Formats: sequence, C-alpha cells, structure tokens
Amino acid sequence: MKITWVLFKKEMMESARNFKWLWMPIVFILFGVTEPLTAYYLPDILQSLGDLPEGAVIEIPPPSSAEILMSSIGQMNTLGVLVIILAFMGIVSGERKSGNAAMILVKPVSFHAYIYSKWAAALLLIWTSYILGLASTWYYINLLFENISPAAFFQSLAVYGMWLTFLLTMLLFFSSMVKASGAAAFSAVAVSIILSFLSGSLPEKMKWSPSRLSSYIPEIVSGQGWAGDLTIAMLGTGGLCLLLLILTPNLFRRKELT
Repeated sequence: MKITWVLFKKEMMESARNFKWLWMPIVFILFGVTEPLTAYYLPDILQSLGDLPEGAVIEIPPPSSAEILMSSIGQMNTLGVLVIILAFMGIVSGERKSGNAAMILVKPVSFHAYIYSKWAAALLLIWTSYILGLASTWYYINLLFENISPAAFFQSLAVYGMWLTFLLTMLLFFSSMVKASGAAAFSAVAVSIILSFLSGSLPEKMKWSPSRLSSYIPEIVSGQGWAGDLTIAMLGTGGLCLLLLILTPNLFRRKELT
C-alpha cells in the first residue's frame, strides 16, 4: 500500500507538470457553460447575425432544463470522451515505449501497485474535471432556466460518471496490452461502438451494458426517478470495471516491458 501511495503521488506530480490539472478542468468547464449560455442567448445571436427586415422578431421556444442538461452531457460524451482518450491513451503504453515502465518495475514495485496508482490518479483528475464541468451546467441552468433538483443532478452526475470510469478502466486495459498508444485508443473506441450497437439491437439482453447508462438520465431529470434497469446497468458496469482491474496487472506482467 505504501508503494502504491508513492506511485500515486508521482502520477499526480506528473499530471501537474504536464498542466493536465489546469487545462482539463478548464476544457470541461467550457463544455459545461456552452450549452446553457448558447440556449439562452441564441435568439440574440441570430438577431445580430441574421440579415432580417427591420422590426422582425425571432421567437424560439426556450429548451427545457432537462434538454439542456442532456445536451451538455451529450457534448461531454463526444468531445469530452475524445479529450480523455487523447490524454490517457498512452498511460501505460507510452511508458513502455520510453522505457520508464521497465525502470520502475525492476525495483521492488508490484505490477498491481503500478497499474492501480495510474488508474486512481487518472480517475481523480477525470472526476474532478467532470464534476466542475457538469456543475457549471447546473449553475447556469438554475440561473437562467427552471431549476433542476439537487437529487436529480447528483444522480445524473453519478450515472454518467460511472460511464467515464468504465471508459478509463477500459483504456488502461488496452494501453497495458499494446505498445502503440493509437492502438489502445482505437480499441477502446471500437469496444464502445460495439457495446452501443449491441445495446441498441438487444435492449432486453443488454440491460447491464455500460453504454445504456446515459439513456436513463432523461428519466432521472424529468422526475421519473431511478429505474430498476439502471441499477442493473450500474452493477454491470461496476462489475466490468472490477474485472478489468483484476485482469490488467496480471496480463501486463506477461508483456515485454521494452
């Protein structure tokens, strides 16, 4: 445990030196504030840009708070996921390629401590950035539109956060299996696409799929509460994360470090 803590602090220092603790939260905050501000000021933006006759008025029905929150999560599900993949696709493969992994693991450092310290440090950074981003969305929604209850917000936060946790865990797994960072990123994206396709094609048999998580958030925000199938999806996602965390250091031990 002591070695894991030392490696965790090392990962945190490297993230700070690479300015990840600066730019990643800023990027997610920008994602978070874009949707509510754009929705609120869209008529004014169109009025200023459009070549309209004098006296013409643009009337656009304001979106609901739930729609804005889902739109913000959708943006994080595309651009935000891309940022995470680009930031962490070389989390292990990059150190194997540079030889740093071999230098660290020849010392009395276990493969489990090496992998878990990287996972914990990356997860802390991702969750911090994600919470700041979605909290920014919630703040401006409550300021400019109808309020979203704290219960609905925090439940939505936990549900989509579980998907990001699974994404990081899967990315860590593939990064430890291959030497090329691009191959790790491609593998993670490919598995996400396959899971989404299967979940859409077999909704009853794929209730446990991580890709189903975001589909339950509209029900939470609209006041329908926590669905039973969502519990299955959360448990299934947590189980997959645990399985990958068990497999990753054991399979990584069999790989060549250089």
